[in-house]
Amino acid sequence: MFKKVLIANRGEIALRVIRACKELGIKTVAIFSEADAASLHVRAADEKVCVGPPDAALSYRNIPNVLSAAEITGADAIHPGYGFLSENAHFAEVCESIGIKFIGPTSEHIALLGDKANAREIVANRGLPVTPGSPGELKSEQGALDAATKIGYPVIIKASAGGGGRGMRVVNKSEDLGRAFQAAQAEAKTTFGNDAVYLERYFLEPRHIEIQIAADHRGHVVHFGERDCSIQRRHQKLVEETPSPAIDEKLRREICRVAVEAVKAVHYRNVGTVEFLLDKDRNFFFMEVNTRIQVEHAITEMVTGIDLIKEQIRLADGQSLSFKQQDIKLNGHSLECRINAEDPEKFTPCPGMITKFSPPGGFGVRVDSALEANMMVVPFYDSLIAKVITHGRDRQESIARMRRALDEFVIEGIKTTIPLHKRILNDPDFQKGHVSTTFLERFLAS
Repeated sequence: MFKKVLIANRGEIALRVIRACKELGIKTVAIFSEADAASLHVRAADEKVCVGPPDAALSYRNIPNVLSAAEITGADAIHPGYGFLSENAHFAEVCESIGIKFIGPTSEHIALLGDKANAREIVANRGLPVTPGSPGELKSEQGALDAATKIGYPVIIKASAGGGGRGMRVVNKSEDLGRAFQAAQAEAKTTFGNDAVYLERYFLEPRHIEIQIAADHRGHVVHFGERDCSIQRRHQKLVEETPSPAIDEKLRREICRVAVEAVKAVHYRNVGTVEFLLDKDRNFFFMEVNTRIQVEHAITEMVTGIDLIKEQIRLADGQSLSFKQQDIKLNGHSLECRINAEDPEKFTPCPGMITKFSPPGGFGVRVDSALEANMMVVPFYDSLIAKVITHGRDRQESIARMRRALDEFVIEGIKTTIPLHKRILNDPDFQKGHVSTTFLERFLAS
């Protein structure tokens, strides 16, 4: 097992990894920017190293500085969390070349599956269902027009190296395609350093379903059921749940089988997530593979009782999976609300000083956060400040527990999205499980 792990991240995910390492008896190193010097994850780690100024490009995404921190502290592994360098194939490759274990898949797998157009092609060649789209990256506006004409409108343009809703544009008619193509390319170039884009059919009111998987070096792959991540704003998830109210046992077996086959096709190792769209007729289509731990991994942990971060670390250490598929049981229902430091009406960032922070507790409630009272929410990073996760015997109990937890949660000094989540939970369509990726748009309009 690793002796010392450097966590190349910040906030709640950094603290989450530190806690898992402590339980495994592994020493930890926290990196931090000058803006995060007083952060909870920094105080929780055994060692700490400042890697630069507040700008993430000069600190958390600064590969030479992160690797220098690992070398001077003697870390033998790096956990990237999510975001920042977690899906950077070059970073993983450099770690491999200098003998520091990257806690995730190989650089080859990150590069292979990080190219979304390429991943679709691999899955399609296996005869698995993929969203109808362009056969690969689009080289020109004319190529995009030809592909859209063949597929039929509406279509969505996506960044091949994308994620988090960046580099995406929905197009309803041919006259708008050229402008959208250029805008998607420009945003992809700015965000990911790669302007490659591809095109897919845009489904009206689909569900976003993802399957958590784990794979070891011996070729064993298991799944942990599905997560329904349909409630989104601008392709950013707000509420997630498992199991999905739209999926029965027969469909679950089939979509999970396809997810396992997709990662087996490339001999994938470590944890990952296979993402699908589910249309109104309950047909599902492969979208992409995320080669990292997800923000919403906690709800899967709640219904399976399996610590995914610990398993991720063990797999990176070369160990075999510690369980078989038949050992994984889905018990009850879990819900997650992402609490952001944002104005819940305008969705504008709301950094500032936390004057009071009193998280909820009680049976079946988990809060993942690295905040506390008298701490500053800085404006330089993602606005996620806490995740509230509940678990119940069924969906109704999980929702009731979340309502109670959000009522208990007190954050003062800044605005947060807690009021928005309370409204969503009281919505009749949400309570019936009638949601899609356009749910929030309709909800806010009403």
